[in-house]
Amino acid sequence: MPRSRRTRPLAAVAGVVAAVLAVSPAPAAPLTAPAATGNTWSADLTAVDSDDVNVRWTGTELRLADPAHRPAARHGIAAEGTLVVTPHSLAVPANRVRADIVASPGLDGAVEVAARGWRSGGWTEWRSAAGGAVFDQPVTRVQIRVALTAGRPAAAPALRRVRLTADSVAAVTAATPGLTYRVYATREGLVGGTTANGHVIVSRDHFVALPSFRGLAPKNTGDYTVRVCTTTRSRCEYAPVWDVGPWNTKDDYWNPSSTREMWKDLPQGRPEAQAAYQSGYNGGRDQFGRVVGSPAGIDLADGTFWDGLLLTDNAWVDVAYLWTGTGTRGRIGSGPLNIRSGPSTSNAVVGLAATYANVPIECSVTGQSVSGPYRTTSQWNRLASGHFVSHAYVSTVTGTIAPC
Repeated sequence: MPRSRRTRPLAAVAGVVAAVLAVSPAPAAPLTAPAATGNTWSADLTAVDSDDVNVRWTGTELRLADPAHRPAARHGIAAEGTLVVTPHSLAVPANRVRADIVASPGLDGAVEVAARGWRSGGWTEWRSAAGGAVFDQPVTRVQIRVALTAGRPAAAPALRRVRLTADSVAAVTAATPGLTYRVYATREGLVGGTTANGHVIVSRDHFVALPSFRGLAPKNTGDYTVRVCTTTRSRCEYAPVWDVGPWNTKDDYWNPSSTREMWKDLPQGRPEAQAAYQSGYNGGRDQFGRVVGSPAGIDLADGTFWDGLLLTDNAWVDVAYLWTGTGTRGRIGSGPLNIRSGPSTSNAVVGLAATYANVPIECSVTGQSVSGPYRTTSQWNRLASGHFVSHAYVSTVTGTIAPC
């Protein structure tokens, strides 16, 4: 399924995938080491590691490591790189984060900054920091993601500083918890390509792509996890969101119109590509002007498609966007893990949970003793779907697991 991302000139101050912020002229002298105190701090742009994609610190500024690099999933629209900065603990909980940057954008280049916050045992979605990223409740930690894009190597931007301030304003309306919608799924494929979060796709991989950066999980995390089920609910898979697509990159269709980034006149839960394909919405085209060839609202990696759901062709599926829900979550540390209809390996396999997936745990029961990578235990966790996973494969738990 094709998907792409259009480069924006930096003069477009708002309305990009994350935040294209006002830019000050770059200072002539190198900047001092970033400070991190309380609710005002500077992001550390120097620490480039394994969860970052195609960026480098030159000693004075952050740049694209390879200005000619084009992610496979976006089919060569623009070079891009991302830096995910270490989370910063706030001195006082806050629900708004504002950013001020110093950068040299370059012609047709863009510097984008998004923020997310930690609350109630999970991360919020990434929010644009243009004018301030506002969360539905106070957060105690803040993480930012910087994206650099360039249509041509000579247009590559350079970022020297990001200064952040956290405070509180009147909260926005929270999204409905546990949102679930029926959308059309296509198989992503693209083995050997690189996803939007820097993961190199392997054969029979287990992840999904959604058409918005707002629900993109950093590499090797399940911060944003979906439960994808066949319409008969005979098979389900819990999988992390590691790529952006299909078709659009700013279509967080699961959100209400008050917070949806684009296509605010569409009903909540209806992807723009579906509306374009079925009803001629937007002239039958996506945000990049391409004629939409399918109503797809989610892409499934090959392992999720073939092994998790046992699909043989593109199909309608029911998708739960688990970060919009509440309650205890368990992280699958070793997968893909069989999901079963009861608390024993003799019970039927009804799907899979991918490594790093955050699964919603209702309660626990005593069942067959299982030896796994984290413990030997007879505890089985009942998921919100009514299915079961052995606690021997759950690496961490956020919240409390009560007995059923």
